[in-house]
Amino acid sequence: MVETNQVVEEETTSGQGGAAGTGSGSVTGGAAGKGQGRLKKKTKRVISDVIVHVYASFNNTLINVTDVKGNTLAWATAGGCGFRGSRKSTPFAGQVAAGKAIQKARELYGAESAEVRIYGPGPGRDASVRAVRDVVQITAIFDVTGIPFNGCRAPKARRV
Repeated sequence: MVETNQVVEEETTSGQGGAAGTGSGSVTGGAAGKGQGRLKKKTKRVISDVIVHVYASFNNTLINVTDVKGNTLAWATAGGCGFRGSRKSTPFAGQVAAGKAIQKARELYGAESAEVRIYGPGPGRDASVRAVRDVVQITAIFDVTGIPFNGCRAPKARRV
């Protein structure tokens, strides 16, 4: 309701600002010109293709929904969904977190299809993909878990 009033006020001030003419040189007129752009009603961005990043660790599952450029649209975690302790590291917690994040992206941005990128060895991997599949159409699934080329130095051999 407040936004509607602001838009109406913006339209009336822009009409007065145009009637004032150019080159008036008044400080208030210049400030009003800058402020007019800020009063516009925010338009809804429609992003149909999104990327769902699933980080599944042994202790938690993090879901990040981004656009194709990598800008975050929505996110959720198993811990943020109310799961604590050992329940946070379950497939069901990952499923709930993925459902919450993708549903938020669908409501705010109109997401229709998703590419899923999974990172990590945790238990929430498969369940989160199923939750995404229930809400939007999945175009591709990638496992982007890093594989060490040589990795860290192995521990020394145990002598018993």
